[in-house]
This record gives sequence, structure tokens and C-alpha cells, in this order.
Amino acid sequence: MTDEPKKMAIIASQGSLDWAYPPFILASTAAAMGIETKVFFTFYGLPLLKPEIKAKVTPAANPAMPMKMPFGPKGFQSINWPIPHAVSGVMPGFDTVATSLMKKTFANKGVATITELRDMCLMLGVDLIACQMTMDVFGFEEKDFIEGISYAGAAAFLDFAVDADIQLFI
Repeated sequence: MTDEPKKMAIIASQGSLDWAYPPFILASTAAAMGIETKVFFTFYGLPLLKPEIKAKVTPAANPAMPMKMPFGPKGFQSINWPIPHAVSGVMPGFDTVATSLMKKTFANKGVATITELRDMCLMLGVDLIACQMTMDVFGFEEKDFIEGISYAGAAAFLDFAVDADIQLFI
């Protein structure tokens, strides 16, 4: 048996609000448990490393998303409001409304914001890695991102991931 710490490798490829939470929650939890953790942000996940996160919820892309109101009487809040795709997919501004409702729900439940979770990851020593190829493809520069992150290509990340005890693609 080895005394080496466990390792977790996460690939974060999505940048919508609902997809931004899992890599940061899992990474911060793993780090708090003593698991060496690296998160590789590629394609649409890369903007999660910018100073201002502008992630939105996209209900049209997730028809299983529950819609409950984060305000009003308890009975009103418990109603599941199924929103037909004909509304969520074409109604201007619906993503913005859904995003504000989800953020309000998270705040009501005491859930940290994406920025708070990201800061916690950095504080706990999680290596947040920006994909260099994605940066090149989308025209990002290091100055576009927060301090304290790393920059690497897929090969460098895979060198760590190949020996990780846990590998996740989110």
C-alpha cells in the first residue's frame, strides 16, 4: 500500500451556470479531503476562469430542468412549473429570467456562488488549468483570466490524469 495522496483529474468543458457548479464543487470537496486535484478548462468551460463569470442557465438545452419559484409563499415555491420548449426556446430573455431564478434559489439555500467556489478551489490548492489550445482557438490571452491559474496543453494534463484515482469529464 502506498502513502501517496489520492488524485482527481476533472475536465470542465461546459460554461453554463448549471454546468459550472459540478467541477468547482467536486474539486473543492476533493481538495478539502486531501485529494490532489487538477481541473482542465477547455472549450466552453474556459470562460469560467475569467474574472467576471457571465454564465447563464439554458433551459431549452435541458428540458428536465425543474422550474420552481424562489420567492412567495411555501406552497407557491413547491410548485414545479414545467415550461414548454415552445416558450423556453423562443421567448426572448427567457434564459436571463431562468438564470436569475436559479441564482436566487441558490442564494436562498445558502449555496456559494461560482466565484466563491472557484476562490475556494484556489485557496485549497486545486490546480485550475486553462487549455492552451482553446485559448489559441478562441483568441484568449493570459491577461483575460484570473491570477493563480495554470496554462497547459492536453498532453501536460493527461500526464497527471493518467495516474489519477478519479477522472471526470464534465
